[in-house]
Amino acid sequence: MKAILVKQPGGADQLYFGQADKPVPKPNELLVKIHCFALNRMDIVQREGRYPLPPEAGPILGVEFAGIVVSTGADALRFKPGDRVFGLAYGGAYAQYVAVDEGSVHLLGSLTMEMGSSLLECWYTAYQAVNDIGNMKAGEDILIHAASGGVGTAAIQLAKLAGARRIFVTAGSPEKIEYCRKVGATHPINYREQSFKDVVLGATDGRGVDIICDYLLASYFGDNIDSLAKDGRMSLQGAMGGPVAEQVNLLPILFKRLRIEGSTLRSRSLEYQRRLSEAFSRNVLPHIESGEMFWHIDRVFDWEDIQDAHRLMEAASFTGKIVVRVTDNLGDPE
Repeated sequence: MKAILVKQPGGADQLYFGQADKPVPKPNELLVKIHCFALNRMDIVQREGRYPLPPEAGPILGVEFAGIVVSTGADALRFKPGDRVFGLAYGGAYAQYVAVDEGSVHLLGSLTMEMGSSLLECWYTAYQAVNDIGNMKAGEDILIHAASGGVGTAAIQLAKLAGARRIFVTAGSPEKIEYCRKVGATHPINYREQSFKDVVLGATDGRGVDIICDYLLASYFGDNIDSLAKDGRMSLQGAMGGPVAEQVNLLPILFKRLRIEGSTLRSRSLEYQRRLSEAFSRNVLPHIESGEMFWHIDRVFDWEDIQDAHRLMEAASFTGKIVVRVTDNLGDPE
């Protein structure tokens, strides 16, 4: 099959089209012919050779996809050839075919291929942060960093669904601030112009927020601790701001009884991902299918333009998600 490969660790110019073995599904897996896949920041890190891959992942980038079931393993009974599906794999989505556990796949129903391919990494990650780690309850306050991206878009709406009182978010431009407000943020903060800590503490009379969803790690760690209320919870989902936090006062973690938990999705066990898939299908997907929850795809590229798609993601000059269409695959992807 044709696949997008990496010549050597480096920039977007290292991506090229090559040949790879067509995957053979295991008994619990489906073989899916891919129509669309979505980009994630982990793709950039993996392309640069800096991502610690789980053993289930191969050298081909990409975890999110949508397409048509071609064949099923002997024990995969939930789907049949011809079904339109979207799913989340450990890797291999930058290709014409992917083999994936049937528990990690959903029927597209009324969703388009583009939309389905862009949902799961973001919504699963946000669900972990807001619901599983954050354990958000109605009337609580939350702070979501890097909120104009796909995970932030999902987290804002999950917080709203859970009954959040105030939804603080950070973003880096007036356009992204307005985007977050449209999605449902009540207190959008331009971090280039304001201190999020000052805004949070001012709006909450010094109490702080109950939950923080953070993707910056080191650069925000100290101010995050100061911004949490007693018994606050912080979910760490990324390290865009670096791995080492210096001169951070850790005493508030004790005095405020804070709970800080790191989490990545790709390294989770298949059993964990199946449970998360079931929770998403039950608690979130109906709201997306009905149109109650907003979703935004910033741009759709043809996969011949994969280098440009990666450069757009690296520039961070987008909102929502970036999707790539496998243009020479089955003709019209819809």
